[in-house]
Parts: sequence; C-alpha cells; structure tokens
Amino acid sequence: MSLRVAERCSYGIKAQCKGPTRSAFQALPKPPCGTSIRFFHQPSKSIRTKTIPIQPSRRFIQTQRFQAFAPPSPESLGKAAPAKEYRRTIKWGKRLLFVSAVTGIAYLVDTQFYASSITRSLRTFGLGVVVACDYKLNFRPEPWTGGTIEDLHRRNAERLFTLLHQNGGLYLKIGQAIAMQSAVLPPEFQKMFARMFDDAPQNEWADVEKVIREDFGKSPEEVFGISFLNEPGKGVMEKKARASASVAQVHWARLADGREVAIKVQKREIEHQVGWDLWAFRVMMKVYTYWFDLPLYSLVPYITERLMLETDFVNEADNSDKMRALVDSEPRLKGRVYIPKIYRELSSKRIMTAEWIEGVRLWDKEALSSPWLGGYGKGSPGADGTPLAVPPIISEDETGHLKPDRSDWKGRSGKGGLGLPLKQVMTTMVDLFSAQMFLWGLVHCDPHPGNIFIRRKPNGQAELVLIDHGLYVSMTPKFRHEYCQFWKAIMTFDNNTLSEITSAWGVKAPDLFASATLMRPYEGGDSSTKDRITKDLKGKTPAERHYEVQERMRQGIRDILSEEENFPRELLFIGRNMRIVQGNNQFLGSPVNRIKMTGSWASRSLVDNKDLSFGERFVNGWKHVLFKFVLLSSDVVFWTSKVRQWLGYGLGMEDDIERQMRFIAKDQLGVELNHGVFDG
Repeated sequence: MSLRVAERCSYGIKAQCKGPTRSAFQALPKPPCGTSIRFFHQPSKSIRTKTIPIQPSRRFIQTQRFQAFAPPSPESLGKAAPAKEYRRTIKWGKRLLFVSAVTGIAYLVDTQFYASSITRSLRTFGLGVVVACDYKLNFRPEPWTGGTIEDLHRRNAERLFTLLHQNGGLYLKIGQAIAMQSAVLPPEFQKMFARMFDDAPQNEWADVEKVIREDFGKSPEEVFGISFLNEPGKGVMEKKARASASVAQVHWARLADGREVAIKVQKREIEHQVGWDLWAFRVMMKVYTYWFDLPLYSLVPYITERLMLETDFVNEADNSDKMRALVDSEPRLKGRVYIPKIYRELSSKRIMTAEWIEGVRLWDKEALSSPWLGGYGKGSPGADGTPLAVPPIISEDETGHLKPDRSDWKGRSGKGGLGLPLKQVMTTMVDLFSAQMFLWGLVHCDPHPGNIFIRRKPNGQAELVLIDHGLYVSMTPKFRHEYCQFWKAIMTFDNNTLSEITSAWGVKAPDLFASATLMRPYEGGDSSTKDRITKDLKGKTPAERHYEVQERMRQGIRDILSEEENFPRELLFIGRNMRIVQGNNQFLGSPVNRIKMTGSWASRSLVDNKDLSFGERFVNGWKHVLFKFVLLSSDVVFWTSKVRQWLGYGLGMEDDIERQMRFIAKDQLGVELNHGVFDG
C-alpha cells in the first residue's frame, strides 16, 4: 500500500512546505510500519515522482504538540541518596599524615640537636632483635633456615660490623674492646673485627672550632695564641688532624713560646651521643642476659662507667699525671719510660693539650730495628728530655700540614731506623705494665701499638713513651695482693691457693680461668672443666659436636660468673691489657719470655708491698728466691721455641703457645681460635 502526496514545493525532500497543504500533511495518520511514502514534485511542465523507503527507527512526522522543556520539581525526584563519606580512608590518612609529620620533626630534632643519637639507638635495637632472633631460631645442629652454624656466625658478624661503623663514636670503641677479646669468638667474627683498628674519619675544622669556643668561650687564636695568617709573634696550628680515633682527633700546633703541642679535641657529636649509646648498650645487654641466660648484665655498669670516664679529658689528664709520678718514683723504670706533660691551662673536659711526641710507633718493626744513621752519641728527636729543634715553619702543603719534618736520623737514603734490639723494647713494655698491675694497682687498659712510641736515647737505649691515658682501672690493695698470689699460684701449679682465690672471686672453673689468664692451656689443674666440655662427644657428627661444645662453653661462662656480686670487675680490663701486651710481643717475634717476666713481677711485688708487715715481707722474699728457680723451667720452653725460630721452624714462644691453644681448642673443644687482632 502507498500513499501519494503531491504538492508544489521547492526541489528536495527536506524543502520547506507552504500553505494549508502542510497542515493537512501533519494531520495525516501515522502510516503502518513498512509503508513507504512517496513525495511528488510537480514542476510547471511535468510531474516527477521519487520513492524513499522509511526506516522503522526514524520518524519524520511530529504527531504531538510541542512543549517547552521544564526541569522536574524536587518533590518529583524523591529523597536524595546520602554521599559516600570514606570515613575509614580519611581516618587512616590522617593517622599516616600525623605519624609522618611527627617522624619528620623527630628526625629533624634528632639530627640537629642530638647528633642522630635516637636514630643510632633505634638502629641498634632493630639489629639486636634481628641477631637475637636469628640465633634463637638457628643455633642448632641443623638450622631451621638452612645453611650451617658457620653461615649463621658469618651473616651476624657482617651485620654487627656494619652497625658499629655506621654508628661510629663509642660504638667503635666498644668494637675495639670486642676485637681485643676476639680470639675466643668464632672465626667469622675474628675476620670482621680485625678491621676495627682502622683510623676513624676526622671531623671538619668548623666542628673543632665550635668545641674550642664552647669550652673556652674564645676562638682558637685567642686560646692558643696562634695565627692562621703567619702573623709575627704568634704560633701556628694545623687545621687538618694528624690522627683521628673514635672519640677524638689530634692537631699539631706550635705555641708562641716555641713549645710544640698535641691538641686533642673531642668530636663534637660525642657529648650528645655518649649517654644514648651507653643506654642502648645497657638495654641490649639486659635483653641478651634474659634471652640467652648468660650472667652478663651485672658487668655492664662498670663497663659503662669506664667508657664514660674515657670521654672526660680532665680524668685523662689526672691519670697521666699519676702515672708520670709513679714512673719517676720507680728506679727500675725511670729513664726507660716517658709520660708526656699535660698543659692544664690549655685543657678542659673536651680538650687536652699535651707535649708533642716525636717517635716511632710500635707497629713499625722495620723502623725500630733498622741501623741507626743519626750519628754517634745522638738520640732521636725529643728523646731523654731533649727539647725539639725549632726550624722555620714552611708554607702549608697540599696535605694541610705545617709541622717540620724531622727525619734526618734516617740518613740520606731514608732507610735508617732506631737501631734498637726488639728484646729491649719489649722488656721495657712488660716491666711497665707488670708494675702497673702488681706494684701500683693503676692499670692502663688500652696499650695497643698506636698508643706506644719508641725513641732512641743518646746512649743507644730504648725509651718507651706511653700516651692516651683515658681508660684506666684502679685495684684495691686487697685485690692487688690476691692477684699477685693468683699469678704465682698458676706459675707453680699451686691448685689449693688457686681454688681458694678463684672461689673468693666467685669463679667455679679455676682451670678454665687460669687458661684464660695465661692465654695458654693451664696444665696444672685437674682438667675437670675440659672434661665437662668434651664429655660424650664421640660418635656425633661435626655439626652436633660443634653445637654441643659451644653450649657447654656457655655453661663454662656461667661457672666463671656464677657469683656475679663477688667477681672483680677490674679483671675485665686487666685481661684486655694482658691480651694486648701478649699481641705486641707476638707481633715483634716473641723476643722475651713474657709469662716468666709477668710471674716474676707478681712474686717480687709481694716482697715490695709496704702494706705487709716486715715478717710477711721477709717470708715472701724467701719464697721469691725459690720461685725464681721454678721459673727456670719456663726458660727451657722459651729457648726451645727461640732455637726453632732461628732455624726457621717457628715464629717464637707466643706463636707456639697460640698454635698449642688452637690445636687443643679445635681438636678437643671444637672451637677455632685466631689471635691476629692487629691484622687489617
């Protein structure tokens, strides 16, 4: 069916229609679906038709009356849905923002006002928890996380070493203390701590100047009478430190009166860090004491007290003056040992000005023993109280140093040395520290090679200069007397006296304690401690044996510290002194029989003890004569080792002792020992 509509209009289907025809067109009913509408355009001459198909979805006819658009009324829309508030997201976002702000402010305050002390403490606690958990989970024959016990030691040694170097300051000092006792630690720890004696980084001059101003209220120029512009009549000072340690650094200066001095300046951050560092140390030791069931915390207060005193340079100056007076009063040491002068008027709690020392460090074995080329009847610079020559100051070089070079005594080739016998050097050292322990009861506990200078006197004899008197321990007369008897007992295998003294000290393993003191196996005991450690180990795998021995060694530590209140805390640092002296002797090739000399001083001090009655001293004198004959047996061991050393079969007595200790420790105890504390 089709509907034809014709009318006159302009050409095209979308043309505008005119007249009543449009109304009639709009009034037409809607055609059914599928109907086609044909529009005819009738031109003046002829009629043409065109048929267009209608799409079902399109309409070309408006059948309703037009109405303007009006927005709906609010009533017609109904109630609006509530907006989504995201309360949980906003709450946690605020918390995150608050925590971030507080953390940022705390970090800023910590770094600007507390020298990162809080950050260092948190880092320590975090690592302490990690290490403790690692050992708690994996210290067993078959670690839970795989690997071996050696792997466990290695990764935790790396963690601890990294922490100590990141934190610096007193942490380095604590690390050095651990390093001196690292011979009884696992090999993985020994290798790490061998590098603890490297020089610490030095602070900038701006920090040094601030410390001087804070302590004296004046500039360095005003305090020391120096000038950095070479003004006439003024002294000079190097801005770059000559040496830098964990707590302080040393600058060379020449005062206006010509005296050359060493100005020791405490690093500025130490004052803020020391309290936090020692607090963190106490907390960690408290946790480890509880977690690993080891009686260690009772020793912590004494250790922290010693370390705290080491940061007080007034205390160091006092120790230096006391030791200087004691050395000058002892005929056996006067002229052989020199303690530098302290200039109190230029010193404070964080700054110490002392006499500058020219000499050879103990670790320079070649310079000690090479031939003397400085001329007959002459000594090395400053030796035997000779004032240092005052050559003109040269301009500052690229190293920042102004101090004149005094190496003429090395000859034109520069290969000369002090020409001293190493035996003479080491004899003086053992005599000095034995007198401190057994005669005076005032012990320097940090005699590592960097703190000992050697000079040649005009008569060709050695002069030992001892510096850095910050770490000292004092022994009561009663304890000093007991310590002399203890040493004499272990030299004569007097087990009754040995047990009596160690019991008074709260030690239940006398033979183990004697071996630790001698730093060699004690052969006069009943071997009960060794038997307890090595019992029932046959038939077990190496891993099981290694684990069992370390567990029993831990019990041995409990036995040594079984009565914590009676254990003399001084033994911790005295043992450190003896360990360093033993290492020095070994480093120089064991030129002296250290054990015999130490035992002889212990016995002789019982004779020289003025606190005893004349009768007691007379008895001790007779016993000392007999004791000297007993010591001849140790000479046999010493000279046997010396002959082997000359023939190229050994490195000396100290090395033979160490080899023996290593063999017994590894073969019978399953523990590896390594005494190379100065390596690296």
